Amino acid sequence: MQSISCFFSVVYPLMIILMGSCHPGGNPAGPNSLRGEEALNKFAAYWYKGEGELNSYRLEQSRYGEMREGEAVMVFVTEDFSKSKQVKLDNPAEAGKDKVSVLKLNHLRRFETGVYDYSMMESVFTPVNVGEYPHSLKTTTTSQDWCGHTFTQFNLDGNDFSVKTFSYFEEEGDTEKSVDAALLEDELWNRIRISPESIPTGEVDVIPGTFYVRLLHKKIAPKKARIRFEERDEMKFLVLEYLHLDRTITIGFEPEFPHKILTWTEQDGGQISSRGVLKESIKSAYWQKNSAQYEYLRDTLQLR
Repeated sequence: MQSISCFFSVVYPLMIILMGSCHPGGNPAGPNSLRGEEALNKFAAYWYKGEGELNSYRLEQSRYGEMREGEAVMVFVTEDFSKSKQVKLDNPAEAGKDKVSVLKLNHLRRFETGVYDYSMMESVFTPVNVGEYPHSLKTTTTSQDWCGHTFTQFNLDGNDFSVKTFSYFEEEGDTEKSVDAALLEDELWNRIRISPESIPTGEVDVIPGTFYVRLLHKKIAPKKARIRFEERDEMKFLVLEYLHLDRTITIGFEPEFPHKILTWTEQDGGQISSRGVLKESIKSAYWQKNSAQYEYLRDTLQLR
């Protein structure tokens, strides 16, 4: 794997204020989320150095009864987040107790179905201190194809998630409802990166992933599932099996920190519905690299 290093000095907080872009932020989490000083220091050294992590995947996605080839990207970065507004803070130094450090995942999938394209993206905002904040604060998911587009948003509201859905399908949108604040399938990627040990095992209530909900037109509601971990082929695997839903998720990741996501497989109805394999991974202050001179990074990530 290739990497790009970008060291930020002690003036980094001042630089961030001046840049005003989608930079990372936050402070290392407390001992409730990362066990021991060594784990805390490793986490801070990796995630609080002014870079995000960019990962490209070879994607196979089932749609309309056929497997489609495409690509997926996962961008992980820490940010200072507002607990009350549930948005990225513009002035974290002034936020006081309203500030919480989150690991944000932007997960994108792109694939073709005949003449037209699909582009799907979800953003998941998970507090780094999962001991104090056992649930992600917010998720958003969009799906676009040549028929139209949909948007779904989860906001944590006490012991519930407030869920808003907007869709070009008559039956699906526009809607707003509350569901119990169960574990989100969509937050498992972040929880693996933060601390795999924080993920409950055994029988757990889980809200199925929003990509799955969108593509199969399913209702949003918690489902009973079993979660376990396995180790094989120098990888660790999280296996999520729903009890009353014919769906299984297997996520392969590095056993050691920083627990990069190496592969995943989704099975629905006994058939593989999605599969991803890591192509390349780099660390980069990507928000600073939006001019044409940085297009070589797309080649590094093997993006089309």
